[in-house]
Amino acid sequence: MNKFLKIKLLKNLYKIRFFEEKAKELYKKGLIVGALHPYIGEEAIATGACAELNKDDYILCTHRGHGHCIAKGADIKYMMAELMGRETGYCKGVGGSMHICDKSMGILGANGIVGGGLTIAVGAAISSVYRKKKQVTICFFGDGGANLGVFHESLNLASLWKLPVVFICENNMFAATTPSNENMPIQNIGDRAYAYGMYGNVIDGNNVEDVYSEIKNRVNECRKGNGPSLIECKTYRYGGHCMVLSDTRKESKKEIDEWKKMDPVFRYENKLLKEGTADEGELETIREEIKKSIEKAVEFAKDSKFPENSIIKELVYAD
Repeated sequence: MNKFLKIKLLKNLYKIRFFEEKAKELYKKGLIVGALHPYIGEEAIATGACAELNKDDYILCTHRGHGHCIAKGADIKYMMAELMGRETGYCKGVGGSMHICDKSMGILGANGIVGGGLTIAVGAAISSVYRKKKQVTICFFGDGGANLGVFHESLNLASLWKLPVVFICENNMFAATTPSNENMPIQNIGDRAYAYGMYGNVIDGNNVEDVYSEIKNRVNECRKGNGPSLIECKTYRYGGHCMVLSDTRKESKKEIDEWKKMDPVFRYENKLLKEGTADEGELETIREEIKKSIEKAVEFAKDSKFPENSIIKELVYAD
């Protein structure tokens, strides 16, 4: 892996982390309304998975979807405007945090329904095959979504028709506040791939290079017509399920501290410093540039108008 790619990965890790930290700050000030589900702690998955995708490849996001959109190339100005309910946002301010969508970039939408993107991903993959395109669809979903009937239906059909879709389970160990080991009788969700005759693997979701390598290989297999795969990325989210709900997870301080030792951003920073890919001065310059771009995005959103009431009829209750 060359220096350019490594720095690209680090920049996206920073961009997602700083964007989410700013979004939390704005939410606490009342500038973002509705639910907000931060992606802090899980940045390596979106960053690694989307790094080699083409613009016309598809992604389906979860309710915790900001990181996926940023990794796919979404403009943080329009994302911030959407979160703040402004008409310059991706969905003209009426979608909000959980429904950012840009079809021109293959972002088919974040989804407020648990597992809601699974069937859409299958449909997108069918479309690619029907149109004889080499497009690949990546579907992100959480561990809670892996216990729904729609999960099994989607994997079954994708495997049966050898569809070009990579199912990525972001297992952050909790479905809202319920520990994964209390709602399923198996240790690894990735093992379920074998029941459907597809490739499956379980990887460290906090190691951005591991995610990048694994998903790059699976995307290439999809382009060759070798069918779908299921990759489980073990990770951990910081804080509660969302900003509306307090965190009621029952974890010891030792468990939390162990996960924080594997923080995907600091971990990759330290790796690049240790191997000499970058020095602290370079990293500080990158961090400052990204923080400035996020502040500009906030100002862009604040300077944008709220949508007129008529847009609700046009976009939400269209005839």
